[in-house]
Formats: sequence, C-alpha cells, structure tokens
Amino acid sequence: MKNNIGYIDRFVRIILSVVFAALYFMEVITGTIGLILLIAGGVLLATALVDFCPFYKILGINTIPPEEKD
Repeated sequence: MKNNIGYIDRFVRIILSVVFAALYFMEVITGTIGLILLIAGGVLLATALVDFCPFYKILGINTIPPEEKD
C-alpha cells in the first residue's frame, strides 16, 4: 500500500470530516443525509490517517507533491 495522499489533501479531508461530524451532532443535518455525511466523514478521516485512498489508486491519482516523494 503506497501512500497517495499529500499533506494538503490530508488536511482538507480532516477538516471536512470534523465539519460533517459537527453538523450531524449539532443536529443541523439529520436523517438519512446526516448519516450519509457522517459515514463519508469517517471514510475521509480514515483515509487521511492511513495516507492511502483506494479510490485514488483505481483512478491513478496521487496528490503527493514531487518534492515530498522519495
């Protein structure tokens, strides 16, 4: 499993997951849409923490800047 998420992408994923969770738990967004956003936020957080996105792998996307690659 080779890393394919850069630091900016990781930061955006973490921020979005926190926003989705906050919207759900503050009951701004509820019901099915709220649960979908909460699950999406969990997936975003998990992929940000492990530095790997399977969807990016399928599409051949790599957001790591060239100077960060080894």
